[in-house]
Parts: sequence; structure tokens; C-alpha cells
Amino acid sequence: MSASELAGGPAAGVSEGDSGGVARDLGSLAARLREGTVEVTSVGGRGSGSGVIWDSRGLVITNAHVVPRSVRAVDLRVILADGRNVAAHVVARDGRRDLALIAINADQLPSPLPIGEPTALRPGQLVVAMGHPFGIVGAVALGVVHTLDRYGPGGLPRWVCADIRLAPGNSGGPLVNALGQVVGINAMIVSGLGFAVSTTRVGRFLADVASADRL
Repeated sequence: MSASELAGGPAAGVSEGDSGGVARDLGSLAARLREGTVEVTSVGGRGSGSGVIWDSRGLVITNAHVVPRSVRAVDLRVILADGRNVAAHVVARDGRRDLALIAINADQLPSPLPIGEPTALRPGQLVVAMGHPFGIVGAVALGVVHTLDRYGPGGLPRWVCADIRLAPGNSGGPLVNALGQVVGINAMIVSGLGFAVSTTRVGRFLADVASADRL
């Protein structure tokens, strides 16, 4: 797979009209998010959080801090929405971006969630987070965009900051816009605000992974 294919993620072929119908029904949106969100854990509880199925080959995006450096391949597990508990291994880990790419070997995976463009976000817009806070599987949080933390000469978004309630276990799960498109990977709470790694940054991480022939 090319770097451009990885960076683009599964957004191809998804129109705003398709997602808009789902966004009008938050219950349907939550159900779809649960399908595409997994639980990431390791034996002994050394790391636990959420992840996002990125493509149908079994690649999952999560936070680097969800996957401890010391975890062995035999220890890492992913629990799918249908209850299957499958082994996983780390493909790449970037502590600076707080991102990790892990792989699982499972068939009949749900379609990946569509990927949105975080640069289009504006303060006050609706966002929804999905994850497993405090072991509660598939919990939904609703909030609004607070600001975008940008970097570089082009002002690309590094973090999506939202007034939304997150807790331990949300890390690695999706933050989606009102169209049901993933715009960030939930990572941390700072002064009561949820911070998510923007999908722009995820795309750059995946492009680096592809260019290093890790896939």
C-alpha cells in the first residue's frame, strides 16, 4: 500500500450526504462508532485503552501510551465489538505524536469509519467521542470543538481540543464530527478539555510508516 493510500485512510468514496443521514440520528451514529472502535489491552493490565479500525486488513490506530514499550507480542490483545478477543502486534509506535499502529488477524471486520478533515472544524461545532472509559464498553461522550492547536508554516492542526468529557479508557478511540467522520484520536485531558491527535497528524504518521516499508 502506498503512503498516499495510508494517509488518506478509508475516507475515499464517502460523501457528506452519506454521513449526514447518520449524523441526524445520534443513536445510529453511536452504533456505527462502536463497530469501528476496539478495546486494546495487554496481559497484566499494563496498558488499556481504545483503538480505531483503520482498514479492512486489520490495521488499528491507537495512542502510543496505550501500547507500553515493554509489551511483548504475545501480551497484546484487541477485543472487537462482537466480543472476539484476538492477538495483536505493534507495527509502529511514535511517542512524540502519541500514535501507534497495531495489526490483528481477524476476518469479517466492520468497514472502517470514514475519515474527515480537521482543518474544516470550527469552535462550537459538535463532536462525539467513543471509547471504553473505566472499563465501560462503547461509552459515548458529546461535546463541542474548543479550538485547534496548529503547528508548522501551513498552520496544520496538531490537536483537536474539545469541551468533552473523557476518562481513562477513551485514549485511542475516535473523535468524530457531526458527519460521523473521524477527525481525531482521543489522547488526553488538559484543564478539563479533551485533546485528540488530529487525523492530519495520523496521516503523516502513516505516511512515515509506509515510507519506512513497515507494511
